[in-house]
Amino acid sequence: MKKENKKSPKVKVEKKALKEKKKSNKENYVVGLKKEMKQVKWPTFKEIVKYTIATIIFCIILIIFFELIKVLMAYIRGVVN
Repeated sequence: MKKENKKSPKVKVEKKALKEKKKSNKENYVVGLKKEMKQVKWPTFKEIVKYTIATIIFCIILIIFFELIKVLMAYIRGVVN
């Protein structure tokens, strides 16, 4: 007995439906993504500049803080030894 290599029409229909479903999922993702991106409140140029300056100032304050701790620890190590 030979096995038939031909695929049944049912299998072809199922594969086609699966392919369309995957395509539909991708389309739904893109549509949903566009919808969500429209809802995002993007910062203005002024806000970006304000946040950038605040971040730089905060970093400078942290650098000074950790350098003071470093100097204090070096002083304590010098006194103890």
